[in-house]
Amino acid sequence: MAKENERRDSETAESSPAGTIPAAAAKEPAELLDWEARFKYLLADFDNFRRRTERDRAGIRAEAEANLLRRLIPIAEGFQNAEEAGESLPPSDPLRRGLELLGHELDAVLQSVGFAPVAQVGEPFRHEEHEAVGEIVGPKNVGDGDIAEIVQQGYRFQGGLLRPAKVLVARATKGGDTPSTSPAEPGSKDTPASSVEGDST
Repeated sequence: MAKENERRDSETAESSPAGTIPAAAAKEPAELLDWEARFKYLLADFDNFRRRTERDRAGIRAEAEANLLRRLIPIAEGFQNAEEAGESLPPSDPLRRGLELLGHELDAVLQSVGFAPVAQVGEPFRHEEHEAVGEIVGPKNVGDGDIAEIVQQGYRFQGGLLRPAKVLVARATKGGDTPSTSPAEPGSKDTPASSVEGDST
């Protein structure tokens, strides 16, 4: 019996060409390549998922910070008004000095997170950040179409706009460099700059 098995093995070896791999063994490298490709695709999908998750998390965090800053704007503006009122006190007054110190600390914190005003008198009007609420006679150093007065300051945060600035725009006459006010209602006097702020509210 053993001799017969040896004879069959020798015949099989003789009938098979040298270096030929059996069919079952030939399938293994192909299956390995298929699993390798699947693993690479899975790894790429996971990497894309990780990046998308980090981007979404950063967006949610930035939006939460922006919402918080929007609620803090009235408080910051109220403190700024208090600081301006304190300038009427003597420089050595403890209240004035305390307001100034707190103002410096508040400005430093807001600037460190990317919170900044968007309007400045004399700079060109930008419709994406400024909202024109009227036209007035601007100072001589303010050009036609530039911001002549800030009615309500606007702010940006990390490149995004928190609140547009409400401004008055300077307009010049056609014949010269002297700016002119906006046309007033028939039968009424020219509207002063201070009254435009009340009309815009």
